[in-house]
Amino acid sequence: MLQFLQMHGITILVLLILALVVFLIIRKLIKDKKAGVGACGCKCAGCPHAANCHRH
Repeated sequence: MLQFLQMHGITILVLLILALVVFLIIRKLIKDKKAGVGACGCKCAGCPHAANCHRH
């Protein structure tokens, strides 16, 4: 087991960092969706295309 970790330690570390980045991106997207932020990054209240963007 220790030999496996020595051989693949960097690969495992990079994988964990990438998994963390993906998790943070998904968490941000979910948080923005719950807050009512549209796909363009702004609030939908003043957007003329709010009806076409997504349903609330």
